[in-house]
This record gives sequence, C-alpha cells and structure tokens, in this order.
Amino acid sequence: MATKRCYYEILGVERTATEAEIKAAYRKLALRYHPDRNPDDPEAEEKFKECAEAYEVLRDPEKRRIYDAHGHEGLSGAGFSGFSGFEDIFSSFGDIFEEFFGFGGRRRSRGGTRVQRGADLRYDLTLEFVEAAFGTEREIEVTKRETCKTCGGSGCAPGTHPEACRYCGGTGQIARTEGFFTMRTTCPYCRGAGTTISDPCPDCRGTGLLSVKKTVAVRIPPGVDNGSRLRLTGEGEGGVNGGPPGDLYVFIQVKAHDFFLRDGDNVVCQIPVSFVQAALGDEITVPTLSGETTLKIKKGTQPGDVYTLRGEGIPSLKGRGRGDQLVQVLVKTPTGLSKKQEELLREFARLEKSKFSNKVKSFFKGGDGRRKDAGDHDSKENG
Repeated sequence: MATKRCYYEILGVERTATEAEIKAAYRKLALRYHPDRNPDDPEAEEKFKECAEAYEVLRDPEKRRIYDAHGHEGLSGAGFSGFSGFEDIFSSFGDIFEEFFGFGGRRRSRGGTRVQRGADLRYDLTLEFVEAAFGTEREIEVTKRETCKTCGGSGCAPGTHPEACRYCGGTGQIARTEGFFTMRTTCPYCRGAGTTISDPCPDCRGTGLLSVKKTVAVRIPPGVDNGSRLRLTGEGEGGVNGGPPGDLYVFIQVKAHDFFLRDGDNVVCQIPVSFVQAALGDEITVPTLSGETTLKIKKGTQPGDVYTLRGEGIPSLKGRGRGDQLVQVLVKTPTGLSKKQEELLREFARLEKSKFSNKVKSFFKGGDGRRKDAGDHDSKENG
C-alpha cells in the first residue's frame, strides 16, 4: 500500500498557512489538474483527487487539528477515508468550483445527461459502555434508494434514452435578458437536468432509484465516544445516470454505565471502604473494564483519596495505548453497632481526646521551646 504524501506538501504550503493561503493554493492546483482540462490523463486524475483530499482536511479546523497532531492514522481513526471518486469531490466542492471557475460540480455523461452522486445518509447507533470502550461489530438495517438495475439509473425504459430538453436546449438553465442584465434560472421543465424522459422505466417510474432495505455491517473501533462519526463509503443512496453512490454516516451514542464514568480515555469509579480499612489499610477487590483486580489501600487513607490503576481505562481511538482507571475512596460511617463495638469506639475516642489534650497542654507549657521563654521574659519584667 502506497504511503500517503503530506497534505501541506501536496498543496505546496507551510504548516502555518492561513485558510486563504490554503484555498488559493488549492484553486491553482484544481485548475491545473481538473479532468475536463486533462481528458484521459490518469496521472492528472490522481493529482486532482490528491489535491482535493488535502484541501478537504486542511480547510476544516477540526480535521486539520487531528492531522497536525496524529497524521493520516488519526484521520482514519476519526472516520475520514478521503473521496471515493470524482463525483464525490464535485458533490462536496460544487460551490467552490463555481466560485473558482464559473461552473458547478455536476458533470455530464457521454449521453449528455446529468451525472449525479447519490445522497449521503445518517444512522444513529446506540452502544453499551463496554462496546464503545473495546469496539464491536454491529449489523444495522438501512432504508435507502438504490440505483435501479433495470435502467441503470437513467430512468428510461430499456432500449430508450433521455432526450435533450427542448426548452433549454440541454443546458439545464433558461436565460432571460432584462435591459443590460441576463438572468439565468433553472429550467422548470427538466429541473436543471438538461434532458427529459419520454418513456420512463416501468420499475422506478423514471426516477432511476428504487427504495430498498439493506443490512450493513459496521465495525466499531475501540475508544469511540458520544458524537463519534463513522463513514461507510458507498453505502448511501444510489447515484443517477452512472453517478457514484453517496456515503452512510453512523453517529455514535453511548449509554451511561452504572459504575464507571468516562473522562477522556480515563474511567472514574468510587469504592466504599470501612473506617477500619481506611485507618489500618487493606487489600480490596476492584472491578475494572477488563475484570477484577486487587487494590492496596494504604494505612491512613482519607475520604476522597484517589488511587490510579495504570492502563485500565479506555483504549485510545488513535491507537495509542489505554487510559487509566481512577478509584476514589469513600469511607463509610459504621451503623448498627453492637455494645462491644460502641465500647471500643468510645475508648478510641477517649484516647484520641487525651492525645489531643496533651498536645494542647504541651504547646501552652512551652513544649515548642518558645512559649516558655516568652513567659519567663514577661515574669522578669513584671518582677
């Protein structure tokens, strides 16, 4: 598999380039390698696709941030897989091409009909917490319109072809001149297609598309979170007149867990321990995403203290190890004490009180070496 070139190198700009500089560089290259200017030139086609992919990433602040931090692998992990073909590019950059060159993104097939990329689709998928953490595979059912096999997406009955619209002459637009101004509007008869169908396909009734239900396998990478988006290239609606299909975007929602909370790639949980365990220390069993493990509670642990279990968190979506598990200690106050337990606690409290009282007395009696000197000095002056 060929190694992808640096996007900044492709466009010939510095990594500090502004949005305007990136756009200007892409305009120059898109004009040079545009397929209409380089017919039947495979090298120019590849460069056109390469430039478009670079521009798509660098013009988007979030994609650019991911690329700068993690390169091509980071983008792949975030669900970006580039463009599937020319129509994918023209569909995404239609407005830009019209701004650059004065024409839009749709192209005509050899028969003169409009080639149209299929529409993109969205599917919302809900995952369990552990599924999102470690990844999984799901099958989803999608209702979409696929290219009609009978007419191949042309909308025409077999053996027939679309005809050039007699109102707009096949341009898809009607020009009206008012004084010095010429106004162009979409042809209302062919709706901008430039062609009309006199003998429609009996299966799709001239639309070129048929509604179907399809089961699609989705591979969920480890580490996805709420809002993560996966792109399934070519699983959207079918194209028209030989156009490529659109894409299917799967948006992830993750159910809350009863025990764990997520904080980036870390997971957080709270573990109750007894007063005795916190005071004397102990070894306790703690649940993790991978199973159970042993945690050593230190002697004198205080309520709210946090212990870290390295590498027991969420696998990184970018494939760089796992986060940690943060265990916060909750010290339980004992209830329902027996008489013997109460006696022991009262004795403990008496000892604590006596210990504190001795510290206070020592302080005021000059136990720190300062109070006693200050008191003697005052006595001598008063004498």
